[in-house]
Amino acid sequence: MRDDQSLTAPAAEPRGAGLLWAERVAELAHAALVAELETWPKPGLVSPVDSGSHDDMDAGTLRRSAAAIRPFFAELVAAGARDAAMVELRAIGLTAEAAMMRATGGVNAHRGAIFSLGLICAAAGARNADPASAEALAATVGHLWGPAITGAPVSAVSHGGRAARRFGVGGASAEAAAGFPTIRTVGLPALRFGRSCAPDDAEAARVHCFFALLAVVDDTNLLHRGGTDGLVGARAAAATFLEAGGIAAPAWRERAAATHRAFVAARLSPGGCADLLAATLLLDALTSPS
Repeated sequence: MRDDQSLTAPAAEPRGAGLLWAERVAELAHAALVAELETWPKPGLVSPVDSGSHDDMDAGTLRRSAAAIRPFFAELVAAGARDAAMVELRAIGLTAEAAMMRATGGVNAHRGAIFSLGLICAAAGARNADPASAEALAATVGHLWGPAITGAPVSAVSHGGRAARRFGVGGASAEAAAGFPTIRTVGLPALRFGRSCAPDDAEAARVHCFFALLAVVDDTNLLHRGGTDGLVGARAAAATFLEAGGIAAPAWRERAAATHRAFVAARLSPGGCADLLAATLLLDALTSPS
């Protein structure tokens, strides 16, 4: 059994979309957010070690946020089970955002995660008794709600939404509408590779997954803070870490920590990659035996 077993759906549990399944999915979504938070080094981002490039939040802020939005993940599972349209899912998500803001004193800790993990929760409800693979479950989001996501206006509220429009990138909406292709082709393989390299170190596998995502994602939070130069530099730093062997190389943690310090000095924060790491962990947990 892996040492990150709290992020694993029990094989014997029925995968129906009833109350027990909805609560279990919500539990796994919350656990994925906590696991993302507790991953370090994660360049520029909040962890129990420090607040990264953020002055407005710390690990406690993110824990309060994750706890506040947990019940809404269960609501999204139930909504997916009854074939809810995107408008209903969006309404639940907005209510979750309001709960997040109350819990954090107005800090946007998890808006992107509510969107991405919320859609995965809804897909888990829609799949009902079909366990699916992690890749198939991710693709379900695009199959069921892709056109509605694509047709919705890009948010003018979030920094990521504004950056997506300014720099002409798809951002989180395009990723979800396409069924999370980056998670399917990069995140999940990198997580599995990390586990094969460090079967007794779940955090190391998460770090490897994070760097793999960082190397390829057009992270709108990076664009917001650092513009095109910030994004290109951040992706290059991640690629350098991976080309040196990632977590399979000696002293990988020291090299990752040095990258973290460089991001903090430049005030860069790849929040979009953090959301994709959490979404990768959730998809893996929903489709993995204990």
